[in-house]
Amino acid sequence: MSISRRGFLKGAAVGTLAASTAKAAGGKHFTGYPGRNGLLHDTTLCVGCRSCEVACAAVNDNPPPKVEIGNQKIFDEKRRTTENDYTVVNRYKRAEGNKPAVYRKHQCMHCNEPCCASVCFVDAFTKTPEGPVLYDPELCVGCRYCVFACPYNALAYEYEDPLTPRVVRCTMCYPRIKKGLNPACADACPTGAIVYGKRKDLIRLADERIRKYPERYINHIFGEHEWGGTSWLTLAGIPLKEMDLPQNAGPEPLPNLTTGFLSLAPIVAALFPGLLAGVYAFSKRTDNLNQAEKDSLLNEAKATADQQLKDELAAAEHKAQRDQEYAISLAVKDALREAKKAESVADGPSKEEPK
Repeated sequence: MSISRRGFLKGAAVGTLAASTAKAAGGKHFTGYPGRNGLLHDTTLCVGCRSCEVACAAVNDNPPPKVEIGNQKIFDEKRRTTENDYTVVNRYKRAEGNKPAVYRKHQCMHCNEPCCASVCFVDAFTKTPEGPVLYDPELCVGCRYCVFACPYNALAYEYEDPLTPRVVRCTMCYPRIKKGLNPACADACPTGAIVYGKRKDLIRLADERIRKYPERYINHIFGEHEWGGTSWLTLAGIPLKEMDLPQNAGPEPLPNLTTGFLSLAPIVAALFPGLLAGVYAFSKRTDNLNQAEKDSLLNEAKATADQQLKDELAAAEHKAQRDQEYAISLAVKDALREAKKAESVADGPSKEEPK
């Protein structure tokens, strides 16, 4: 049994209808709760052992890291978080003489005023008084606008689950925190590079380390003020730009900068569920067809989806042309990249990705 072009478009229409019933996007403003908790990552103490990765996988019932601990080849390429890896450790500088290598742990930063929550038009994200930002998959409509909006590229999506996919990322071990325990990564770190506690106390600790050892640290605590501040704070001994941390992040919270392109959220919500459902159905229903028929069906589906995407985004861009240029280009670029990624999944590993 094969799915028709009409069936594919019907899937997209269902996505559109679902989005039209959701409440309209609006700029929500969040303030950090007083007394909230956080974690301090002192990268000058991090040795790249990846114990935090193992602990994170275990506490979240995820598979252990694919590359075994101790295998240095893992650092040959920069990694980002995935549906099974809520945190990853990257190397940003090799050891030179007496200077050790530089590593940094990457995960959700749990912003004081989270952009993911601000752009979510179904309130699937919640900022807790304890510090973590939580996600409710039951409310999520799968638009992944939060993934696009996150300035730290810390959110991942379960593309392999066509029925109940979720947005996944570090939860700051919220269930453990509620029990009075530390996040698993902090307990697992053998060098004390990760410290958990009250955010205000961590800032004082970081300030004290910078004061006592000015030759060891740059005079900056990343996350204290950037885009309203984060619950994850970072101390570094090399310039932040060399560790892939944003250099142009001012103190203005990101939710204040997102209102210009929030109108794109319903469009993304309408388009992508239908697009992914259609492509997935095509890839599964054409298993018994010959290659020529498969190619014909897939090409027709992709052409339709491409044109629909272009038309919708063009209309949205025209409507938002007076808004901030940065916000518009960010949303459009990420949306197009997600569409291409969905197409490449449908094509399978044997097909070359379009240039």
